[in-house]
Formats: sequence, C-alpha cells, structure tokens
Amino acid sequence: MNFFRTFLLLLLLLIACWATPVLAEENELVIGLIPEMNVFNQVARFTPLADYLAEKTGARIRISILSRYGNIIKSFEEKNLDGAFFGSFTGALGIQKLGVVPLARPVNPDGESTYHAYIYVRKDSGIQSVAEMRGKRFAFVEKATTAGYIFPLAYLKKHGVSEIDTFLGGYFFAGSHDASLYAVLRGDADIGASKNTVFDWVAASDPRVQEEITILAESSKVPSNALCVRKDLPDRLKTSLRAALLNIHVSPEGQKVLKTFKAQKFIRTVVADYDPVFEFARTAGLEISEYSYQNH
Repeated sequence: MNFFRTFLLLLLLLIACWATPVLAEENELVIGLIPEMNVFNQVARFTPLADYLAEKTGARIRISILSRYGNIIKSFEEKNLDGAFFGSFTGALGIQKLGVVPLARPVNPDGESTYHAYIYVRKDSGIQSVAEMRGKRFAFVEKATTAGYIFPLAYLKKHGVSEIDTFLGGYFFAGSHDASLYAVLRGDADIGASKNTVFDWVAASDPRVQEEITILAESSKVPSNALCVRKDLPDRLKTSLRAALLNIHVSPEGQKVLKTFKAQKFIRTVVADYDPVFEFARTAGLEISEYSYQNH
C-alpha cells in the first residue's frame, strides 16, 4: 500500500510538471522599449502586443519604457531586462556588447521591414546642401539612434565635415524622433533627423510637415525595431516568443493587435541584418565595440 501511495504521488508530480506551461520557469519577462516617440503613444502601441505574447507563451510580459535612450547597454543590465525592442543601432550595440539574440521585427503597413533616415529642414530655411548647414542648429534624436544621429554624422563626414562642434552653430538631442521633427517645425532648430516611419506618422496627422518641411537626404535601409533577448534566456523561451510573433498575423485576434501596432506581420531577424548599421558607424568614425556615450 505504501508503495502504491508513493507511486501515485510521483505520478501526480510528473503530471503537474507536464501540465506546467512551457514558460513557467520564467514567471515574468521584462521587455524594454526605447522612447522613439511620445511615451503615451508607446504604451498604446505596445500594451496589446505584450498581452498577446503573454497569452500565447504563458509568461507574464511586463513592458518597461526607458526614460531616455541613454546608455541602453547599462539600462539593459541594471533593469534586468530579458529583452528589448531595440532600434537598429541599439540592436547593433546589444549584439556587439551583450550578445543579445534578435528574434523578429515588424513589417510596416507599406510592406517594409526596414526603415531609413531623413535629414530635413524648413522650406523657408534656404538650406539646400551640407555647405549651407554651416553655423546652423541641428536637432538630433539621441546618440544611440541610427536615423537620429549615426547616419547624420556619417552623412556630414562623407561631405567633408570633420568636426560637428566647429561646423554647426549648435546642436541638441530632442529625445525622440517626433520631438526632433517638431523642433524644426517650431524653428528651435534649422536641421533635423528622424526615422522615416515616425516622420510619416507625424505627417499623416499634421499637415504642416508636408507644407513646411523638405527632405534633403535619406539613408539606405536598416532593420526596423526588432525584439532581441538576452543570450542566456532559455531556448524554449526564445522559440516560443519567436513563434508567437511570426504567427501573429494568422489569427483574427493577432490581426487586431497588428492593426494597433501599425504592422502587417513579423519576420525573422538575424545578426547579419545589422551589417548596414555597422557600416554607418564605420563611416561616422565610431567603433561600436568601444562606443560609450552620455546625452547632453
């Protein structure tokens, strides 16, 4: 009888283990967001996606919005993030310095899974070339953005500007892509830079963008913000998260989430997708493995 009871107890324990969700070994996954746009828009966009991932994976997903791009590497470690929707440059930093693993990125409504940078001015500024930017004020986004800093820096260097501190009349970091655009619209800056997706979202709701802004340059394409996770996250978690994202467009529930997220679907993302970002950094004279910064 004692043997039977022991056997029954062991059997029940095994059944309980088998019934445990695949992600039960992680009670909560904390996913970081870089502040590429207004924080309220970020919350509205990502909360349904987090809820969907929680339902599909069995893990509790908590979104953590970073107050600034800041040092994303330091934030990733100090906040004990399990993953983050990295921008292309912060993704390159994470891959190089932390060994993060890219999982998937969204396909935009226009069918693109990439974005590019715009450098723009007011139409009445009289600025039509790099030479005419001398002594002008530039609104960058943050030092850890491809579109908002790395590409503009590379573009200026390619056109003979060795030191922005002496060439420009001044510059500042607006903190987000939409804030940079509005800084130029208000006249707080003569030149700005933003990723095209955010630029287009603002233009769709604010007619002043088309009426008052002209684009002087645009970059080649880099991967849109991808979910990357820490390298030591259990493989089952990586697989489950990637599968949930790659299959999100299949169900009506997932399509509803995608509509809020402003995407068609998600596609697989790998380290090689970041090669253009590393090339921008080299042109800008930056070594990603040693890149460290503090925004002003």
